[in-house]
Amino acid sequence: MVSTRLVFVSGKGGTGKSAVTAGLAIARARAGETVLAIDMAASPGLATHLGVEQLAYRPQEIRDGLHAMSIDRAAALDEYLKLQLHVPLGAPTRQIAGALSVLAETAPGVREIISIGKPVFETWRGTWDTVVVDAPSLGQFQSYIRAPRTIAELVPTGNVRRQAATLESTIGDPDTTSIVFVTNPSELPMNETLESIEIFRSDALGTVPRIAMNRVLGSAGIDGSSLGEIPEGPVREAATLQTTLEHEQSVWIAATEAHWTLPYLRGVLTPLEVALQLSDAIDGSR
Repeated sequence: MVSTRLVFVSGKGGTGKSAVTAGLAIARARAGETVLAIDMAASPGLATHLGVEQLAYRPQEIRDGLHAMSIDRAAALDEYLKLQLHVPLGAPTRQIAGALSVLAETAPGVREIISIGKPVFETWRGTWDTVVVDAPSLGQFQSYIRAPRTIAELVPTGNVRRQAATLESTIGDPDTTSIVFVTNPSELPMNETLESIEIFRSDALGTVPRIAMNRVLGSAGIDGSSLGEIPEGPVREAATLQTTLEHEQSVWIAATEAHWTLPYLRGVLTPLEVALQLSDAIDGSR
């Protein structure tokens, strides 16, 4: 299990990113830590895998040791103005935030830095042992990670630049921050994941991402000779498909060093049941 205080989880859409985020958060809480899970991806995925209908900006308790919240950009900007730029507590920051909303949506890096600054701030706050973030998908996540550097380059001096530089250093500190890319052992998600990891390395965007290989098939124990003994029909077709997929997955697994190898879950499961089973697999990998 990753042991840093801040963990960003990203991945190609459809690989199970939100499920793995929930599973990791549950596993860390089960280990006795106080955990905050943050939905930064503006999707219902994290909420449903934690067994709730929706998440709000104010952290809510999900289970013992585990709280969760969703990023609200206007609320995050209001909080930033109060706590980071030392705007007086009695000042009408909601009005200020409203006036700055156009800037936050259009200026390079501003929207992203407001969103990514919240998980980092929650890590600095000291309330939580671990902050686990359901981050946007791979391409969009890169823009969020680049945002502190973009702001630091645009703003030559002052508190905003110092805050941006501190965000960048926190994200790049391997003792504080981990980045996990969720993928599946097949060509399209693996190629996109490996390309994104190379971009992180070449552009020094942060700590080098680790791979969570999700939906790995267990071996059915069928080899070529036993396959030939199965009569023609649906059973043989299913066995052929199973062995073909096993072979394809084994190639990607052998070629890639995954931090976690997480199972393909069979049966009819609720999103929460998926997250709980993944948390067992993550916990067992320590």
